[in-house]
Amino acid sequence: MKKQIIPFAIPGLSLLLMLLLTSFALANEKSFLDTIKKTVKPFDARSVKKVRPVTRKTVLALEEYRGGSFRVLARKQEIKRYKCSNCHGEKPVLVKQGFELTHGNVIINHGRAGNELSCIDCHSEDDRDFLEDKKGRKIDFDHSYKLCGQCHFRQKRDWLGGAHGKRVSNWAGERVIYNCASCHNPHSPRFSKRFPATYSVPLN
Repeated sequence: MKKQIIPFAIPGLSLLLMLLLTSFALANEKSFLDTIKKTVKPFDARSVKKVRPVTRKTVLALEEYRGGSFRVLARKQEIKRYKCSNCHGEKPVLVKQGFELTHGNVIINHGRAGNELSCIDCHSEDDRDFLEDKKGRKIDFDHSYKLCGQCHFRQKRDWLGGAHGKRVSNWAGERVIYNCASCHNPHSPRFSKRFPATYSVPLN
């Protein structure tokens, strides 16, 4: 006589097997967690390195912030045509269209319309390796913030305090901040207007 297979036998067997596996997993869960706790060290905020070193060249600022010194990103190594005296010397320029060939990409859009600045308003006429303020004092390119600050004094005050510009690396450690020309093109410093990257619904 042939045995009849009860239709519930196979699903019942699967369910029983699942229950056994689950109970086995639950029985071993404690030992598994204990293994993890032994191998993984607990998080300690004091062990996190909070100060990242600034790898770019910096100079000690010629200004102080609340009586303390700070550093600024150096500028000269970022200027492709520096030293200017390599070309601007006592020898006369014999090349035709020398300005267009060497500084043709410089567009001066600095100052009010109709009263834009010229090269000599910022660059020293006698020594092109330096900038020069309105009192005739030479300013090193690495400290161009001293030149910018003579007109943009409000921005300079905010820059000194940290409300304008950015700090390099983290907030911990020695204070190193960007120079004005690190963000602004000195010949055309105004950022162009642009739309937000995402649209936000107006608040009513």
